[in-house]
Formats: sequence, C-alpha cells, structure tokens
Amino acid sequence: MMSIFIFKVILVVAVFAISLFMAAYSTYAERKVAAFMQDRIGPDRAGPFGLLQPLADGLKLFMKEEIIPSVSNKFLFVLGPCLFMITALMTGVVIPWGDSLTFGGVEYKLQITDINIGILYVFGVVSIGVYGIMIGGWASNNKFSLLGAIRASAQMISYEIAMGFSIITLVMMTGTLSLKEISVFQSGGIDGHWNFWNVVYQPFSFLIFIICAFAECNRAPFDLPECETELVGGYHTEFSSMKLGLYLFAEYINMFISSAIISTLFFGGYNFPFMHDLGLDANIITILGTIALFTKIIFFIFFFMWIRWTIPRFRYDQLMNLGWKGLLPLSILNLVITGAVILYFNK
Repeated sequence: MMSIFIFKVILVVAVFAISLFMAAYSTYAERKVAAFMQDRIGPDRAGPFGLLQPLADGLKLFMKEEIIPSVSNKFLFVLGPCLFMITALMTGVVIPWGDSLTFGGVEYKLQITDINIGILYVFGVVSIGVYGIMIGGWASNNKFSLLGAIRASAQMISYEIAMGFSIITLVMMTGTLSLKEISVFQSGGIDGHWNFWNVVYQPFSFLIFIICAFAECNRAPFDLPECETELVGGYHTEFSSMKLGLYLFAEYINMFISSAIISTLFFGGYNFPFMHDLGLDANIITILGTIALFTKIIFFIFFFMWIRWTIPRFRYDQLMNLGWKGLLPLSILNLVITGAVILYFNK
C-alpha cells in the first residue's frame, strides 16, 4: 500500500536524522562526561550550557581547508571515509525501534525492514566497514596511517570471532536470526516462556559481546588504531575537513548502533517490565516502548564514555591476548554449556 511505502520513507529519513543527531550530541556528551569525571566544566561557550557546541564543531569542519596529500591515491583517499560512513548508517535498517502503530486499520511497523537474517546482515555490514579504514589508511601513503589501518583490521577480525560465538548462543536459545523476533521472545509474546531479558539467561554472552563492541567501535581502552601517543592519529592522520568529520561521525554512529543492538539482543529492546499489564492503548504502549529503547541506548552510550575515561588504553599485545586467549575460549565454553543445557531440557 502507498501509505506503508510513505511511512517507510519517513522512517528511513527519521533513522538517518536520529543517527546523525545522536552522533553529533554524543561528542557533546563525551566532553561533558569527561569534564564531570575530571572535575571540570566542559563546553559552555556555544549556546546555553554549550548545547550548540556540536553545531560549532560541524561548521568548523565544513569551513576548514580541504587538504589531499600529493602522494596519496586521491580516489581511494576520498572513498575511505565515505565507505566507513555509509556502512555505519546501513546497520540501523534492521533494528526494531518499536513495535507497531495502527491507524485506520493499517499496521505500521517501526522497523525499516525485518529480514530473517538480521544478525548476519549486521555482521556483514560491520565487516565491510573495516575496508573504509583500511582504504583510507593505505591511500594516505603515510606510515602511521597504514599502521593504524593494519591495527584496526587485525583488531576487528580478532574480536568479531568471539562476538560471533556469543551471538550463536542467543540464536540457539531463540531459534531465530531476526532482531524483531528476538525482541518478541524477550517479551513473552510468542509462547509465554521467555519472560526475562536475554541478559538473565546469557550473562557471559553479554559480557563478551559488550567487550567486543568496544573493540569493534575502536573505543578506549581498545582505541589502538588511532592511538595518538604512538601513531599521531592513526588511520585518519592525513585527513582534514569533512573527510575527518566523516570518520569521527561514523565512530559515534557505530557506538549508537552498538548500544541499540546490545539493548535489543540482551535487554528486551523496546520491551519494558509490566508493559502488557498497564491496560493502555496499543499505540501508546508502542510509543512508551520506543522511549524505553532509547533510554537503554542512552545508558549504554554513557557506559561507553564512562569506560573511556576510567580504564587506560591497553598495549597492543594485551589487546590481542585478551581477544584470542581470553574471550575466544570463554565464548566457546559458553557455547558448549548453552548447547548442553538446551539439550538436557529438551529431552
């Protein structure tokens, strides 16, 4: 129907705008959280309480001189940040931002698309994102950029394996790869059995997943690809103006999407306790569920920032040891235990 098509277009634009808004104001929140933890004030000049600081930063990046090194591969130099930004924005299309709204007998789902392999789609897109970093680092023809890009690719590949095993345990429990169906399972909406959030059943999977999410997003203490004390700025050393802005914005969008996926997989998504016992209209419940989801997302964004300003950066050998010798065996052990428990109770 045409109305559903128009609604999907509006939803696409809304998710795109919200992703950019969250990325922009995450930079403001990052500085305020850092200031709070270091007993400072933080941004307070641009607008009341510094609320216009992200707009000032964006204007500054647009107005800065565009510099492309003469020894760089110019086409790939431009392609790298564009690819990184595009892949960051693509992951939001399979996340269920709420249940469904019904108007005039027509159901409008607050999800751009509900493909039955949603988790595989997210992993596939995220794995493409590393090419944006590799291409940008290599095309810069700068040794620090290349080292940062190599670190990024090795880090993402290493931690994706443990992250994948942690997700397999959820798939074994719920029997689906759809993010929407995983959310429904956590509400008890299918067979009335899965009444608790997945974090209750899989605390080790959650722990492994969130640690790997830090590494995938290049967030401290796993920000080795752009380690300024060793690599000047890592893979984006040679970038300026909005090319640098695309890399920085994409990192914050990845943090926003990671928080949304963590909330969906382990914390019920748009579900909240006793939502079906309130006796409210279904549309109001859907709106409250969307508010609940964004509350969870904001909490995890704060958690990302809290960890950054609390734990010092790992050495690179510590990073690799944690991924291969720590998280990978733990994730395999958790997978085996989950399989044994499921087999035992399904006898």
